[in-house]
Amino acid sequence: MQWNANMMDTPDTNGQGPDDPAGSDPIRWRILVILLVAIVMTLISVSIVNVALPSIRLGLGATQSDIQWVLSGYALSFGVVLVAAGRAGDIMGRGGLFIAGVSVFTVGSMMAGTASDADALNIARFVQGLGSGLLNPQGIGMIQQYFQGEERGRAFGYLGTAIGLSIAIGPVLGGVLIELGGPDIGWRLTFLVNVPIGIAAIVLGLKWFPRPLIKRFPTIGSGLRSLDPVGAFLLGLTVLAILFPFVEARNAPLLWLLLPLAGLLGMIWVLWERRYLRNGHSPMVDFSIFRARSYTNGISIMSFYFAGLPSLWVLVAVYVQEGDSRTALEAGLIGVPAALIGAYSAQWAGRRVARYGRQMIISGLCLTLVGLALSVWVVVLHEAHLLSVWWLVGSLCFVGLAQGLVISTNQTLTLSTVPLEYAGSSGAILQTGQRIGTAVGFAVITAATFWTVDVNSWAMAVTVGFAIIALVVLLALIVAVSDLRAQNGGADRAF
Repeated sequence: MQWNANMMDTPDTNGQGPDDPAGSDPIRWRILVILLVAIVMTLISVSIVNVALPSIRLGLGATQSDIQWVLSGYALSFGVVLVAAGRAGDIMGRGGLFIAGVSVFTVGSMMAGTASDADALNIARFVQGLGSGLLNPQGIGMIQQYFQGEERGRAFGYLGTAIGLSIAIGPVLGGVLIELGGPDIGWRLTFLVNVPIGIAAIVLGLKWFPRPLIKRFPTIGSGLRSLDPVGAFLLGLTVLAILFPFVEARNAPLLWLLLPLAGLLGMIWVLWERRYLRNGHSPMVDFSIFRARSYTNGISIMSFYFAGLPSLWVLVAVYVQEGDSRTALEAGLIGVPAALIGAYSAQWAGRRVARYGRQMIISGLCLTLVGLALSVWVVVLHEAHLLSVWWLVGSLCFVGLAQGLVISTNQTLTLSTVPLEYAGSSGAILQTGQRIGTAVGFAVITAATFWTVDVNSWAMAVTVGFAIIALVVLLALIVAVSDLRAQNGGADRAF
């Protein structure tokens, strides 16, 4: 198979059929609307939880371990199914699996909103994670399927805008619902609000997605073998073995032994995939995609970036409520300007990714470091009664601006060298890196922050947490600079 490293600028006709209009049919914009509605739903669910955590703790009598699972359990189940779901969509049809994922997520939201205790809530969060893991790679794959060239950058820019708006809407909506419903009902409404959104996405998908929604007979390989079930199982176990210690090892230190097991499982998976390919089957992941330096560097950048940024918004929400005795609504409002700026910058970057590309990623990472430093300065001065906590609104705007520049730009560039028949699985690998980064970041950064609060002040705790975030962002910056130098030196490979 020959791949072109400049595929982003070249129409792709792989896998054309009745469900693939090759980016020439206006229906692609309606499809994008459905994708954004559902993805916004999953993202709002994440950002709402950030401000709902104190209410959940009170309403269910949840322990710190329970709260950790509310955050990380979702990421765990999400990450385990991503690549398998992406590959299944590549083969069986992305539209049908997208609708199935939205359905599972909606059911999980209903379960979470009616949970009777912390265990029931965390089971519901696992279900939500499975649904999100099923639908998200289909969304990324469908953007690649229906958009080419500069339009693909615009589509990913709209996705970045949706991410920014969901970050803005989620905390405020969560704060309003908690204020209206009180500590017992309010946090339940933050989950149940997903139900009408999910139903709308399902109805629109059934109405607008091209047929067939599911391909009855896979066009690659034969029957079940085309889905590479053994490869999917091995990779799922590998991701689970990586993520689980970071979620639960504080209660069972022996779980860290799963990390070397994850290495062994990963090696077995790689050997299996290569053997599968030699035997003439279509593997879950074609390792040729890793020859593209832009692809491997893009995964590294996002993994480091997501190890820090989701934890940033959690720390801000927790600090404003528990460290400064503010309401959930006030905690949500602090991040709104940053999120709105991020939504605009994502759209701006999406229209210019072909011109500036990696320079925007580097600029965004530098702005993130500036925003982190200013936020620490605000917290320290606020604890000394010299500044209002609302100055965080201004410092976090740098982070919001950066978020729009980094995420949509990196996603477009990272996936630009990937052929359509692996669009779902390759996008899912990128998202798996994000999920691993998020789980590791939540575990390390929140643990360090809460430990510091127990022995010192909130100012010191936020400083420690933000310093760790700055470290991983700096690692992402190093990779981005290396990627730019490789591009300027012509080191990226074409296939």
